[in-house]
Amino acid sequence: MYRIAIENLLKWKDSKRRKPLIIEGARQVGKTWLMKEFGKRCYSDTVYINFDSNSRMAELFASDLDISRIITGLEIYTGQKIDPDNTLIIFDEVQEVPRALSSLKYFYENAPEYHIVCAGSLLGIALHEGTSFPVGKVDFLKLFPLSFKEFLMATGKGRYADLLNSQDYQMITSFKHTYIDALKQYYFVGGMPEAVQCFAENNDFNEVRDIQKRILAAYEQDFSKHAPNEIVPKIRMLWNSIPSQLAKENKKFIYGLVREGARAKEYETAIMWLSDCGLVHKVSRVNAAGIPLRAYEDLKAFKLFVLDVGLLGCMAGLRQSTLLDGNDLFVEFKSALTEQYVCQQLKTIDDLGIYYYTNDRGSCEIDFVIDTGEQILPVEVKAELNLRAKSLKTYQEKYSPKLSIRTSMADFKSEDWLVNLPLYAIEQIDKV
Repeated sequence: MYRIAIENLLKWKDSKRRKPLIIEGARQVGKTWLMKEFGKRCYSDTVYINFDSNSRMAELFASDLDISRIITGLEIYTGQKIDPDNTLIIFDEVQEVPRALSSLKYFYENAPEYHIVCAGSLLGIALHEGTSFPVGKVDFLKLFPLSFKEFLMATGKGRYADLLNSQDYQMITSFKHTYIDALKQYYFVGGMPEAVQCFAENNDFNEVRDIQKRILAAYEQDFSKHAPNEIVPKIRMLWNSIPSQLAKENKKFIYGLVREGARAKEYETAIMWLSDCGLVHKVSRVNAAGIPLRAYEDLKAFKLFVLDVGLLGCMAGLRQSTLLDGNDLFVEFKSALTEQYVCQQLKTIDDLGIYYYTNDRGSCEIDFVIDTGEQILPVEVKAELNLRAKSLKTYQEKYSPKLSIRTSMADFKSEDWLVNLPLYAIEQIDKV
């Protein structure tokens, strides 16, 4: 399986200003596999340490954080010699030993020659608990589920992924039925590595669904294991409400759908917890279109998406036949899956600020508004071929962006201010 993040890790390896690297991401998005694969491909040796329930490592880091002493301890523990130039040191589940996290500061300041990559599920939460975190002394890399392009590569369609990168839309359009079929599969399978690998090997949708159920069950166990007891029920209720939130025509998050009479302040911590875990993407509303968009953020209005389109379908109990064969009863939720998919792909693109827009009267809504740092790009999402874009036209007349994007199942088309970008090519938005 190929992950585009390997290219980012190669840049990190070759950087003159390299710092210890922390890979952030939800559980089971492939952090451990990525680190080991990187070590296998790019280093002579890899020293792998898992800190989960590791009392020896807790003791090693409990004393002073002298780097030469720590390196000696790691060598004794693993039985491997550590060569600063040719060995990758991997700290997995690093949040379990907070002192190991603190040691990264001393690696950076006193021994920058060592190549250290770390990962930890729930690392974002660990950082809130008084951990001495090495601010400014580490690099970060966010890892998400496989994007649609990575899904194509994993399922034997690497040439189709390359063709998307070429942006030869005349040729891309001639193969559109292959892309659309693969996209329907991706809506069901999603991008969780275990689900994708199973589908690539067996082409068995039932087995994929079983894997997704297991992943969701593991997340529910995490709620009880890691979250403060008093907010566990709120996290659960909020998490389980997301499919019904997204099924609405207006996908703005409504606390009353979590529990009747629920108020924002009761659930803010639960949302922050899920967000820190990487399990949800919170997309805030903006009510204007200036740079930076963050200056126009409405903190009280937002949409919540989950980390993966396949998991959303599993949470909603969608059957394979409903999704792949089409079903009239499915029309409302198709738009939810499509927005979830687009959000998920946009998240894989570095340095994009992602919001949505409604005017104060609520008569104009743009599904996503993107801040690239240089321009503001409105994106209207259509689940099918319907190309009416009344809100986009209203937005265009008010703010005159250089470019507007409509993404749908229709073919690529560029005219004046509007580009129709096929849903299967949405990852190319930064190139458009």
